[in-house]
This record gives sequence, structure tokens and C-alpha cells, in this order.
Amino acid sequence: MKIKDIVNRDLVTLTNCEHEPIHIPGKIQPHGFLLGITQSWKIDFCTENVSVYFDISHTQMLGKPFSEIFGFVAQNEILAYITGDEVQDAFPLEIEILGKLFQINIHLSNTIYILEAELLFADREKLADAYKQTIQFVSQMNKTKSLKDLCALVAKGTREITGYDRVMIYRFDEQYNGEVFAEDCREDLEPFLGLHYPHTDIPAQARELYIRNQLRLIVDINYEPVPIYTVDDKEGKNLDLSLSILRSTSPIHVEYLKNIGVGATLTISLIHHDKLWGLIACHHYSEKNISPEIRLAAKLQGQFITSQIDIRQSNDEYLSAQKTILALEQLNALDLPILQKSIETIIGSPQLLEIANAAGVSIISRNKIYKNGLTPSDEQIFKLIEKIVEKNTTEVFYTNKISDHFPEFASDENFAGIIYHSLGNNDHIVWYRPETISEIHWGGDPEKSIVKDDKGLHPRNSFNIWKQIVNNQSNIWRSYEINAAAQYAHTLQNQLILIMLSEEEEKYRNQSEILKETNSELENINWISTHDLQEPLRKIQLITSKMLSELDVISTESISNSLERVSKSANRMSGLLEDILKYTRIKNNRDTLDTVDLNEALQAVLKEMSETIAESNAVVEYQKLPEVHAVVFLMKQLFTNIIQNSLKYASPERTPKITITASQEPVIISNLFKVYCHWVRFSDNGIGFEAQYEKSIFKIFTKLHPQEQYTGSGIGLALCKKIMQAIGGDIYAQGKPGKGTDIIVYFPCDPQDKLLPI
Repeated sequence: MKIKDIVNRDLVTLTNCEHEPIHIPGKIQPHGFLLGITQSWKIDFCTENVSVYFDISHTQMLGKPFSEIFGFVAQNEILAYITGDEVQDAFPLEIEILGKLFQINIHLSNTIYILEAELLFADREKLADAYKQTIQFVSQMNKTKSLKDLCALVAKGTREITGYDRVMIYRFDEQYNGEVFAEDCREDLEPFLGLHYPHTDIPAQARELYIRNQLRLIVDINYEPVPIYTVDDKEGKNLDLSLSILRSTSPIHVEYLKNIGVGATLTISLIHHDKLWGLIACHHYSEKNISPEIRLAAKLQGQFITSQIDIRQSNDEYLSAQKTILALEQLNALDLPILQKSIETIIGSPQLLEIANAAGVSIISRNKIYKNGLTPSDEQIFKLIEKIVEKNTTEVFYTNKISDHFPEFASDENFAGIIYHSLGNNDHIVWYRPETISEIHWGGDPEKSIVKDDKGLHPRNSFNIWKQIVNNQSNIWRSYEINAAAQYAHTLQNQLILIMLSEEEEKYRNQSEILKETNSELENINWISTHDLQEPLRKIQLITSKMLSELDVISTESISNSLERVSKSANRMSGLLEDILKYTRIKNNRDTLDTVDLNEALQAVLKEMSETIAESNAVVEYQKLPEVHAVVFLMKQLFTNIIQNSLKYASPERTPKITITASQEPVIISNLFKVYCHWVRFSDNGIGFEAQYEKSIFKIFTKLHPQEQYTGSGIGLALCKKIMQAIGGDIYAQGKPGKGTDIIVYFPCDPQDKLLPI
């Protein structure tokens, strides 16, 4: 029978070091021995050091039935243990073999039972003592609130239970770089708390083994590995030691530990949501082994952490999350009109920043940018949106390092991190965080974790603190911040949809009103064309007919009087036609509004009407007028018609006086919609009118007095009404019979607003 060892002698190179087959080293640590037993209870694998424990060599054992070497009693005890209900990985089998007491861990590797035996500890701690320590720890654990406090307590408790010189809670980031998150160590040792270590210190295959085998011991870092032998009965025969307690460690890892002066280690895996969250790393600066009871108690310490990670992280985030929730509630409770201008209220609300703890925010709606806080320029915002839309098919995008996705923005420190949401219809919202420059302390240069020299590969041997400055990234976005931003983006999208629907409804309503008014105007125009226009025309026809029939007898004076009457009738027809033309030319279109200084418009009107005002001996007094959104020539028409109306209906009992006043600051015209506007009031001391005519005087061709008493077409005030409707404003009249008339016009401060009837 030929016997061979299964030691893995493959060379580790820079190209394969991350794939080093550490699960099949073919050797173990010497503080115990290993047997590989087949299903038929034949010894198929055996470590060289069995001769240290028994008066028999590995060559004498291999290929023999287990019972032939160790007896049926031992075989039956092991068989009962394997098939029993005991928790094998928690409580190793205590058994006497060939006169010696051992603790044996047993697990199945493929089809081979692996027995790992260590001598039973002579003065080992009792399970009751470990239980007592655990109860005390649980009592203290309940007093901690944060995850960091819990980890610090676990580090302290693990060190008290195990007696190691240093205990660290090692936490991984998303790339598996490690940070010493908590630590308890001897007072004379330099602390490692807060140091970071690169992911290459624990390569992927090692992390995988930490998930499968959650407790790992190195009793003496200077150990001489013991080879495993087997019967050479097939090619490539090997033994997977992934779950082994005694498995020999990678030479590179051993050298790494020697470089930092460690003599023994205990490592406990912290598994959270089936991923390696971190490690409890225990270091001793001389040889050290611990009993099964202490191993179990230490393993429980790790389970205390992993069972509490979600709860403690929730506690850590609770206060910040509460602030975010409150801000979201306040934002959703805003009483917003269903108008595009409501975006200005939203963007100005501090809660919009607080829901994501952002430094800046921008809303892009209808190709207009609304922004608050620390934000990029408008040009950069448009460019950023364009890049996000090009690159992402989803409606949500967030990052705390935008340069990883869009390198062209790396130089802008105002927005290293963003949360982006599409709001549909080419609308968007973006929250921003500025660059947060941070300093990371590494335990040695992370770029030199593996060193190659003429003797091969080695882990770094310098563990001096290495400082790294991290640029171009912001603080990470927490899940509750991302969720709150998503919730409000959905709310805002609904608001914008409602605004769009409301505007469409308003547009159709306006069109309906315009059509209704137009039909009414057409009826009035039809009536005026068949009545008012025909009346002077009939006069002209009668006068000219009479003149033609009396040509032989009519006197020159009579001809002159007749022609004068014809001229007056023709002039009245011309005036009516001119007024109708003015009225029909005014369109309801606010897209062409400009900023108009009403002072300049009024001065121009007063200059044009100076002779008329002088002929009436009228006095016109006025205050400073505001700037409004309007059309200049329409404002001149408005002022001209109002002043002419006051002069026409002046009282014969007193000197005509017109007083023009105005609001100096915007006022709220409607508490319901909070529409801000300016007003201008024209007050005269004329004949006034009854209150019942306050609305009807603005209807086309409406006249309160007979033509013989007051001339005119009845279009003047109707023209004023149509002008104000065209710019989104309104006009009202208040009359006091025998005392005078007030005409008040309202101009919305926002050209997108439309004033509703007061």
C-alpha cells in the first residue's frame, strides 16, 4: 500500500494570490490531530503527529478500520454522537481513546467524516462560569443604545471571558475594507481603534471561509504545520478543510501576523443577512489556547452583536430619521394652491432640505429652475439632468460620489453627492450635498498590502499609520433620507399633475367664457349695427332726400343747416365704427406682457389730453404708481378711457377733480389663493351712479343716460374691462349718486395669475 501526503505546494503569485486554495492546505496546526474516516469506518486520512499522542504511526493507521486501531467502544461513542441530537459544533465530544481524554470536533467533508481531536483541558473553565459571565453581559447589553456602545461592551466582555491581550470588533465597508470599530486591550499596548485596513488583508476566499466556519483559532503563530497523509489510491486525492478547527493557515497570513507581533489569535465571524459584516479579532502576544466552553462563550458574544445590528442601527438613526419624518409631514401639510407658483413656496420651505439632510435642492419644471441652498449653477443643473437622463433608464438615481458616474463634475465641490428623481413631463427634482473632505487612517499603506521581492510574495511589514485624504465625495445618503426623498418626489409629481390638469381646465373654461362673451358681443354689435348705426344713416337719407326734392326753393341757409346735420350723423357713425374696431382688436393673450411703469403711461396720457382737461377746467392729482405686467399701449387706452369718462360725467355744480391713488406694496387680493396684486384707484367728483349699475356699466354699448344728454357709444368702460381681462387683471366701479365715481383696477404681481372676482 502506497501512502502520500496531500500538502498543497502550489506557489502563490501576484496573479493568483486572491485565489489561493486555503481550504485545502493539506496540513493542520499541531495542537491536535486529524483523522479522515470513510462511510465504512476506514481511516483514509491521518496527520503525521498521531504518534505524539499514541504509540502508533500514521502509516500504521492508514487504510485500517477505525475499530481495529481504537476499538469498538470508541467507534460506537463517536457514532452515537454523530447521529444524536446534540449540537455538535457547540459541544465537542468528550471521549477517552487509548487511555487518554480528548475533545473531538466532527464534521462531514463531502463523504469523509473529519475527526479533529485535542487533549481535554486539565483545568478548564466550567460551563456554569461561562453561563454566569454571559448573563452578566446580557444585563449590561440591555443598558446600551447605540451599536458602537454595544460593540465596545462586546470587546470588553470577550476580553474578560477569553483573556486575550487585545480584542477588536472589526467592521467591513461595502468594498470589504475593514475598520477597527471597537477595541479593548492591555494598557501598555498601542490602540488600533479607528484604524482602517484594505480589503486585501482578508481576501475573498478567506471571507468565504469565515462565513462557513465562524470560529477560527491559531494557538501558536510560530507553529510547524503538520502534513496530512492518505492512501495513494487515486489521482488528485484531497481533503476540504473549510469547516476544520485545526486547519493550517495561509503562510502569507501567518507572516502578516508575525509582522505585527501577534503570538496567537481567535477570530469569530459576524454574519448579518448572510453576509460577512465583520469579525471579532482577538490577539495575544504569546501562545494561547482556550477551552471549548470559552470558545462557545466567545462565539455567543459575536451572536449578540449580529442579533442586535438592525436594532442598534435603527436606534442610531432614530433621532435623525424622526427629524426627517417630521419635515416630510410638515412639507406634505403645506396649504398649496393648484398653481405653478406653488413651486416657489415648496422650494423656499426649509423642510425640503431637511427631509434628505441636504445642503441644496433644485426643482426643474417647464424648463425653469427653482432652487434653494447650496446648488450648482443653472447651466450645470441642466447639464447634470441631461447626463443622468442619457445614462439611466430608471427614474431614480443617487450617489455620494458623482465623479464615479460623471467625471466631468469632479471639480465642483458644491455637489459631490446627489439624489435625483424624475417627476415626469420633463420635470425633475435634485437634492445636493457638497464634498466632505475626510482623513482615513490606515494601518500601513493600503497600496502595498502585498509586497513582492526576490524571495516571493509577502504581506506588508510596515504598520505605521498611513493617512489618506478622500476627496470628491459627500457623506453617504442614509436609507431613511433616500426613502423620504422618494416619498416627497411622488407627492410633488402629483402636485405638478394637478397643476397641469387645473391649467387645462382653466384654459377650457377661459375659452368657453371668451366664446360666450364673443357671442354676446356679436349680438350687441349686430344690434348696434341695426339700430345705432342705422339711426344716423336714416337721418342722412331723410335730409339728403328732402334737399333733393326742394332744390328749386331751398335757401342757402337751409342747405348749410342740412349739411351740418349730415356731417354730425356721419361723425357719429365714424366714432361708433372706430370704437367697435378698437374693442374687437383686444385679445386675451398674456404671453406678450412686459414690465410697464404706469407713471410713464399716465404722464403720456395727461400730455395728450392736456387741452381737453384744460377746456373742462379739471384738476388731476396723482400719487406714484407701481410697475406692473401689462402692455404699454393698452395702459394708455385704459387711462384715457377712464379719465374721459370722468370728464364726460362731471357735475355742473363743481369744478371737476380726478384723484389717482395706488398701492405702494403688493397686497393680497384673495386669502383663499393668496394672490398678490397692485391696485390703482381713479376717484372723481362727478354725477356718480346707482349701486345697482356697478356691473352693468362695463357691458358693451351700455349707457345709463340718453344720447341727447351724454354723447358716446357706450363702449369706453367695456373697453377698459376687456383690457384688464386681457392682462389677467380686473376692474370695478363704485358709484355715489351726486357725489362721484371710483374706478379701481387690479394688476396681478405674477403674470401667470388670474384674478378671480372679489
